[in-house]
Amino acid sequence: MPISEDIRGAPPSAPAEPMSSRPPRIVVADDDRLARQMLVSILHKAGFQVEAVDDGQEAIELIGRGGVDLALLDIVMPRLTGLEACRLLKSMTSETFLPVVLVTVKSDTASRVEGLKIGADDYVCKPFEEEELLARVGAMLRIKRLHDQVAAQRAYLEQLSIHDEMTGLYNYRYLFTRLNEEFKRAERYHEPFACVLVDIDRLKAMNDIGGRSLGDAVIRRVADGIRRSVREVDVVSRYGGEEFLIVLPSTHFAGSLTVAERIWREASGNPVEFGGATRPCSVSIGVSLYPSRDVRTKDALIRAAESALHQAKREGGNRICVFQQHGQIYTPTGGAEPPAPPPPGKLRRSSDPTFVAAQDDAREPLTRRGTDLPPLPRKPL
Repeated sequence: MPISEDIRGAPPSAPAEPMSSRPPRIVVADDDRLARQMLVSILHKAGFQVEAVDDGQEAIELIGRGGVDLALLDIVMPRLTGLEACRLLKSMTSETFLPVVLVTVKSDTASRVEGLKIGADDYVCKPFEEEELLARVGAMLRIKRLHDQVAAQRAYLEQLSIHDEMTGLYNYRYLFTRLNEEFKRAERYHEPFACVLVDIDRLKAMNDIGGRSLGDAVIRRVADGIRRSVREVDVVSRYGGEEFLIVLPSTHFAGSLTVAERIWREASGNPVEFGGATRPCSVSIGVSLYPSRDVRTKDALIRAAESALHQAKREGGNRICVFQQHGQIYTPTGGAEPPAPPPPGKLRRSSDPTFVAAQDDAREPLTRRGTDLPPLPRKPL
């Protein structure tokens, strides 16, 4: 089924404006019914959404459900005082900012000082001055709004720092952080480990035909197909202009080949619609495995994947090459079984379009768990 040119990856979305679609939500906690009703009346009249409770424990439970923008707590309450509730709220919201305003009597200086020391953001005194109350609440909400905007922008920039903007996949920088982690884990627990390097065939020719718009549509289409072909634990990254590298933890020979063939089928089976025409696309894939005789380090694993990919490109592209010491190449075919690999030490003729290269005569047995993707309808090599 053709895919339209407006297919995108999943780049991080721009941060939304905090508190822009609803009135600020305030929790009022006070065991004095008259004082509580007065606070609710003043805040409601000012356009705030207010929920009132009569002790600190109820306030904690209500705020714990989320969506609260400010807490207004009386200091003296049953079960849980305002000071104790403030201390708990500040520990609960250490990664966000929830303004806490304490309500005290005018003569209770010690409680106000203690509240400010444990993290309260402001206080108001009984009896209330309506203008002062609203001014203090408004100031706290402005600070919260600014804090939320900064936090959202920081999270957005952090996402941009590890993602490729065009495809939404991880970028080159993040790739090598994760590659280091996964390789060390494979070494420590003696698990199989694989890398799959994917290159889009003839992308320059597509750019010549339809400009960068067509080339970008193809890149996004292939990236989307790769994302659908792997597990959540696998790491998919954009490795270069038209190259993608997939890190497959706990994956042996058969599992890596299943993933590679799935990616190959996704690319060749889903052409891109552009300019009123359907543009077919294909990929060449190199696969490398750890542990194997020539792959003992992370750098050797990457070099092996690049070597396998270059061999696949030299043989005409649109095929898969698995690096196993000497390398092996085959082109998956829709519905037809690929020919069996040559006997150990034998070389199949290079004119064979389906399988070209030497088969290693001493492949290590692979006994550990591979990918949990469902197998494709073909016999394993």
